[in-house]
Amino acid sequence: MKVLLIEDVYKLGRAGEVKKVANGYGRNYLIPQGLAVIATTEALKQVEFIRAKADVNRAQLNKEMESVAKVLSDLTLTFPVKAGETGKLYGSVTSNMICDQILEKTGIDISRRQIDAQPIRNLGVHKAEIRLTIDLVPEVTVIVHREGETPESAIEEAQKTEQESIEEVDTVVEVIEEITPEEKETPEETEPQE
Repeated sequence: MKVLLIEDVYKLGRAGEVKKVANGYGRNYLIPQGLAVIATTEALKQVEFIRAKADVNRAQLNKEMESVAKVLSDLTLTFPVKAGETGKLYGSVTSNMICDQILEKTGIDISRRQIDAQPIRNLGVHKAEIRLTIDLVPEVTVIVHREGETPESAIEEAQKTEQESIEEVDTVVEVIEEITPEEKETPEETEPQE
């Protein structure tokens, strides 16, 4: 089904664009929420008007949200958790937990649906994107560390793990570079004898 977007829809498109979407997504979500209409010839005559109106609204909203984006991009959240020896958490750090801590630290009320991150299940330093508008998507730093340890220990562990990964890649590259050109070539297939 082809629809004309009336509002900006994250990961789909901007207002005024015509998009092909699954029938159920269009009928059950986009149209009832007022985010799109079916792309008829009469609706397509409205494209320029919708784009112009959306551009004005988007610019105004971006201007209002710039200060919020700045605060969020500078924000670091820490979560002391219980974890096993391998760094796997007993449970996870969810988007609800991130929302609660943002509200507690900054007073900014963010919906869990605005957070674009999977539940965190490992110790370390992670990034969570927060969709304020289609153009403003600041990243919040999330540090997950063991209970009783400092957040710096999680940062050091993440740096150590990253360094080990880099060393592993370097080792693989060295092994590949040691292979001579003759070894890289595949042997020619011999023709079967009759």
